[in-house]
Amino acid sequence: MAAPSTAWREQIAADEATRFAGYAEQFVAMQRAKSRRYGTGRGLHRKQQLGLLATLDVLDGLPGHAAQGLFAKPQRLEALVRLSNGGPDKAADGKPDVRGFSFAVQGVQGESALGGPATHQDFALIQHPAFAFAKADEFVGLVMHVTRGLPALFKYLVGRYGLGGAFRQLRKFAKTFGKPFKGFAVETFFSAAPIACGPYAARVRLRPVDGAAAPAKGKAWAQDMAGRLRAGAITYDLQLQFFSDEASTPIEDASVDWPESVAPYVTVARLNLLKQDPDSVAGQALSERTEAAVFDPWAALAAHRPLGEVMRARKVVYFASQKERGAA
Repeated sequence: MAAPSTAWREQIAADEATRFAGYAEQFVAMQRAKSRRYGTGRGLHRKQQLGLLATLDVLDGLPGHAAQGLFAKPQRLEALVRLSNGGPDKAADGKPDVRGFSFAVQGVQGESALGGPATHQDFALIQHPAFAFAKADEFVGLVMHVTRGLPALFKYLVGRYGLGGAFRQLRKFAKTFGKPFKGFAVETFFSAAPIACGPYAARVRLRPVDGAAAPAKGKAWAQDMAGRLRAGAITYDLQLQFFSDEASTPIEDASVDWPESVAPYVTVARLNLLKQDPDSVAGQALSERTEAAVFDPWAALAAHRPLGEVMRARKVVYFASQKERGAA
């Protein structure tokens, strides 16, 4: 396979710093209100399902464009995993939601994307290959008005997109958030937005190796995973999908699912959720550790710095959220 293109470029607007600071203020205000109800926690992905131990095995013999940063050499590293629901509330698992699969690879060496030495390489993934929005302002507007109820959301959508556009947006959101979820052991998870891979740009996918695994029975996601992990390990392929051209694999539009026909995935590592008992004393201690930890795409090697407007906004908003809950 020919090496992918390095001709990707970020397009940074002059007003981003001001806008992103405003987004952070809005999210922290929402987070503070939710914390008064539920106790100190995250702005989004507040409901943790499980905190787990894992190892990451980087594969040998990778092509040059993939053998960058974390994937430059074959190695085994420990990882901390957090499974979660996506919303700002601690809602029932049966409620439509985005599910999060985040993990922090420990023991990495190299320069951090934020400056200084890196201590871990984080991946924050969801079960959708692309976001339901192109830019950060659409997402912020959606979240802020969803928390105020359907009438407020509809009024906002009409004001922004017009009546017809409001109904189109509602259908799109319903398709995204209402997508059936089969369980963390069965679903595939995505970064949705790109990161650097040395001089290249790539999106990330995590796919279970056992594609024939049975879906969860019911909607108790933590109970389902805990039962599986008491019986044995669960393994996922970690894959990269590389930038080809701006038309088909855009850096700045987070709503575009890059086509595999143009940008095929390359398996670079295997993430192994170890056999463990999340309900044990050790498992509960790990859960508390994971809940307090930071899982941030900007907690990364410089070789894997996040790319695009949505990722740049997350840098500011995530840090403000971490400070609000005392994690930064």
